[in-house]
Amino acid sequence: MSDPAAALRWNGAKLVLTCGDALLVLRRDDIPTINWPGCWDLPGGKREGDESPADCALRELFEETGLRLDPARLRGRARELPHRPGRAGWYFHAEITAAEAGAAVLGDEGAELRLMALAEFVVHPKAVPHFRDVVRELLGMAAP
Repeated sequence: MSDPAAALRWNGAKLVLTCGDALLVLRRDDIPTINWPGCWDLPGGKREGDESPADCALRELFEETGLRLDPARLRGRARELPHRPGRAGWYFHAEITAAEAGAAVLGDEGAELRLMALAEFVVHPKAVPHFRDVVRELLGMAAP
């Protein structure tokens, strides 16, 4: 792989799912023992077994939203995690339709699921900090 971060040890994958100028996001549970309690998050999560990055992202997407996407719709890359040096996360982008966004339902985790304006997410004080940068990078947005 040409991406140097792809060679780093990874343990999870996230999805940047855009619907026009909006992003499908989840508000994390407000549990003090988890990372970023109550913050806006991207769908995705931890790797299980020897899953590929895309398999991990798509399984987590289904568990968290009920949505199933064809893996061919994903484009992604690994990125070093700023809070875990030497580790990487995989990030995928896909455009979803309004019908898909409307069909998404909150799974067993999280407090809220919604479409948020991209411009709002990338500056939102309660968005998981490094995901603001991931969204800007994957979508080629300028920093605020």
